[in-house]
Amino acid sequence: MPTQTKTPINLLTKPSKATLVEEFVGKSLDGLRTPAIIIDRKIFSENCAKMHRKAADWGTGFRAHLKTHKTSEGARLQLISSVDKTDRVIVSTLMEAWEVVNTGLVQDGTVKDILYGLPIPVNKIADMSELWDTIDVNGGIVRILLDHPDQVKYLDEFEKQRTISRKWSAFVKIDGGQKRAGVSTITPHFETLLITILQSSFVSIYGFYGHAGNSYASTSLSEASSFLSGEVQAVNDAANAALSILKKLGLEAPETPFVLSVGATPTAHAASAETRATLSTLLHGTLELHAGNYPMLDLQQQHTTLINKSQIAQRVRATVVSYYPRRGKDGSDEALIDAGAIAFSKDTGPSGGYGDVLGKAWRVGRISQEHGILTRTDSSDAKLQLGEVVDIVGQHACLIAAAYPWYYVVDSDIENGEKIVDMWVPWKGW
Repeated sequence: MPTQTKTPINLLTKPSKATLVEEFVGKSLDGLRTPAIIIDRKIFSENCAKMHRKAADWGTGFRAHLKTHKTSEGARLQLISSVDKTDRVIVSTLMEAWEVVNTGLVQDGTVKDILYGLPIPVNKIADMSELWDTIDVNGGIVRILLDHPDQVKYLDEFEKQRTISRKWSAFVKIDGGQKRAGVSTITPHFETLLITILQSSFVSIYGFYGHAGNSYASTSLSEASSFLSGEVQAVNDAANAALSILKKLGLEAPETPFVLSVGATPTAHAASAETRATLSTLLHGTLELHAGNYPMLDLQQQHTTLINKSQIAQRVRATVVSYYPRRGKDGSDEALIDAGAIAFSKDTGPSGGYGDVLGKAWRVGRISQEHGILTRTDSSDAKLQLGEVVDIVGQHACLIAAAYPWYYVVDSDIENGEKIVDMWVPWKGW
């Protein structure tokens, strides 16, 4: 079986939170070295509570994806809000999973269920197994995604080598038409995968997992609701197929219903008692909602019309370093800032550009590695001055946050959000 070196959790040295807190907490945002990412903790927390309310209204459990901020502080806010709590998470890397453990989230019972959000790489099975052993001490469980029969074969081989074998708990990852990860329920490959799992002594089907990444194209509640219904239909069809195959193989249906896990931030925002009532399909399992971008949000999410600008919890602060009168294609002015593709990523969105300047009719219109070009969206707006500091909301919070070694945290309930109240250090690496 192919293997890789283990997750280098002890080889990466992160900035010291204590040192950062001593240096910055209590200070004004004025004078921060730019570029800098700023997170409003109040808005972040409110967004987490709203998502818990969505799940409650929909009558489902909730699983929080940690990939956007990758911090223990943010994870706690996602899992325990003023509305509800959950102990189920998704991680996008094994480094995130190990950091969940190392920051005490498993030991104190905040996290009990970790789903690795990529179909299990066969050369990381040993590392995943060690993770499972580690959290099992505190009653935790690791769950995996499967979308290919050979993944099951390698898991079987691995467990046969162990002195005491176990049974892995797996979601089957469903491709609902997005053609990302996952298997389509209308292909022979899907039935082969199900039969392989159901006949395995070392893997069991916990449920079926869908993610409507294409829902980011939504521009209304009705469109997002349609994507959500499509997600539910895809995982429900998969569960129904599994029950039929069990019957055909002469095997009993599981005592616990399959978990039908669906969601992306746009479709999760569309979840409500009303949309739940429209699901006339007989469900062959128990629904679970999942999402990840929702605590921070961004321009891509704003474009869906399911959130408004006041709900966006993150912004990037940059400095104007030069100004170019009438240089634009239409004779409008342009300005140079000290934040570029590393600071914002090169993700754009339906609204255009790479970020919008807050309170001013300017946007990041072009971008290079370490600098960006601000272009006007209204020629009547005031000129920018060299040395002026601007706050910018970017297109995709997940990739923006990944660039920064730490986050400056403010709280709009404390001194109008003008002073730093905490420092968050994100988890890095794979």
